[in-house]
Amino acid sequence: MKLNLQPTGKKKGGKKKNNNTPSISTQILTSLLLFAVLSLVIDSFWSPEENNRISLSETATLVSEGKVEKILVKGEKLEINLVPETEGAESIEKISKKEEGTALSETLVNYGVTTEQLTGLTIEIDEPSGFAYWLAQLAPFLLPLLGLIFIIWFFMRQVKGTNGQAMSFGNSKARIILPNNKDKRVTFKDVAGNREAKKELEEMVEFLKNPKKFIDMGAKIPKGVLMTGAPGTGKTMLARAVAGEAKVPFFYLSGSDFVEMFVGVGASRVRDLFKMAKKMSPAIIFIDEIDAVGRSRGVGIGGGNDEREQTLNQILVEMDGFEPNEKLIVMAATNRSDVLDSALMRPGRFDRRVTLDLPDRRDRKKILEIHATKKPLADDTNLQTISERTAGFSGADLESLMNEGAIIAALHNRKQITQEDLLEALEKVMIGPKRQSHLANEHEKKKTAYHEAGHAIVASVLPDADPVHKVTIIPRARAGGFTMKLPLDERRLPTRAIYEDDIAMGLGGYVAEEKIFGDISTGPSNDLKVATATARDMVTRFGMSSKIGPIVVDGKPAQTMFGGRVEGSSRSEKMLETIDAEISAIIHRGLERARNVLDEYNDAFVEIAETLIKVETLEQDQYNEIIKKYGIPIKELPETKKTS
Repeated sequence: MKLNLQPTGKKKGGKKKNNNTPSISTQILTSLLLFAVLSLVIDSFWSPEENNRISLSETATLVSEGKVEKILVKGEKLEINLVPETEGAESIEKISKKEEGTALSETLVNYGVTTEQLTGLTIEIDEPSGFAYWLAQLAPFLLPLLGLIFIIWFFMRQVKGTNGQAMSFGNSKARIILPNNKDKRVTFKDVAGNREAKKELEEMVEFLKNPKKFIDMGAKIPKGVLMTGAPGTGKTMLARAVAGEAKVPFFYLSGSDFVEMFVGVGASRVRDLFKMAKKMSPAIIFIDEIDAVGRSRGVGIGGGNDEREQTLNQILVEMDGFEPNEKLIVMAATNRSDVLDSALMRPGRFDRRVTLDLPDRRDRKKILEIHATKKPLADDTNLQTISERTAGFSGADLESLMNEGAIIAALHNRKQITQEDLLEALEKVMIGPKRQSHLANEHEKKKTAYHEAGHAIVASVLPDADPVHKVTIIPRARAGGFTMKLPLDERRLPTRAIYEDDIAMGLGGYVAEEKIFGDISTGPSNDLKVATATARDMVTRFGMSSKIGPIVVDGKPAQTMFGGRVEGSSRSEKMLETIDAEISAIIHRGLERARNVLDEYNDAFVEIAETLIKVETLEQDQYNEIIKKYGIPIKELPETKKTS
């Protein structure tokens, strides 16, 4: 059984499989229509025009009247050239047919033509012979026969192709990047960030380049490498970079490519994939989203004959059947390593795990530089500033940001991408596009300004809240305005103080509306949702509640599933009440802290809000100038404070 592969480096002009095969009924109708058209063409080609055909008696009459100049006899066919009506005019041709087995002169005499009239008539006899004569005689019969033979051959070919498709249904759908394909080749230089992950994968490259060094030492290279991490962190790019560095074939496909509605197809495709990869070893097999087929067995409905489980069983068999000298490495990627089957994770299969984290500030700048290589940047662009404002962005998010910046510059008919374009793209990616059609009245504009000013002042005053980078009341997506706060440095281990300050900052808009207008709008609804979710995580996941203690609880009642299984853990009503009480206490503490800040720094709060009403947007420098006047310190990194 052959593997159905299509190298991505294939040049133009190669054959491409057409999946839109017409139905049998359509093919039959098309063939009959072609046959009918062919018959009409043949009939019109070999049949003389009716206007030029005359009878034999009419021919005799024309001869008697002296209107015939010449008659050419071709077997039974007569080609009659009439005398031109005027001198210099072309002669008119008529066609007739003589009696079979009788001489033309004898026939004309019988029709009343005299001997004198025949004497002045030129009669030529053309004896047909050779290949052209027989072809002309047989063509009316052979061409329809050949057309029928072609139709029969066409149908047989279609049936054969259908059988071939049925036989190749179990072939692998993997695509391949060959080592000599420079357009698709990726190396570690093309993948910024993930320094630890790249170092972990360098030994895979060394094994593929020089496997004998490891085998002579009795070492066994890991047969499978599982890469986990958030979406967009570069799992697929790193796998391609390993193949590019080692210069080996790279087979890649998704876990869903194995699964079909017919049981056994996935297992067949797995066998076919590994068979071809072994022939081209050393090579790398990359399975993206392996959790589509690698989930734990025995969970849910379907039993052991389920197609997904059979596919997983075949993957386990193929990986466990490797020999040390086969020089074949299986790489896989998933965002949900916690749901994978334990047999897939044991030593001998995916025994090497590489975790990819979101890039830090330095890595984000390198990623931005890579995506900016083919983009014309203006002199005012500062990728360092963009990297500082993109905390929590993945590599895919940064690529989207640079692409959006290029689109915005092109829409404004600029030849280069400016810093303003990149900042606009950043806000578009983070929050959404501007709502140009939204026209807020003065009351809504004022309420939004005080709401955002409440967020900003609380964030600037509380010690563990992130500093403010921008405040605006220009609506984007579903937000009437927003306050952009970003951490000074990368945070890997957030503390309880950080979470409580974030909750208070999120409630600053709620408190501001209550303080200034004496009423609450629907504007803080998302702030309340985020604050409640954070407080719930503090209580149920992070052990940050003094009453419940350092334990993890799900905060949900028991849910009975099929077969009597219980999803989650059962909690008493008293525990649920305690959880709700602790969440409420955290939220109310945040509200009280936000109120205290707004009361203490009321003048700064009002000036920021009134300034926003006038200018709509305050950048970081403009905002810092205002809060400096009221003794609010500017948050900076420790090393920045020392040097300033």
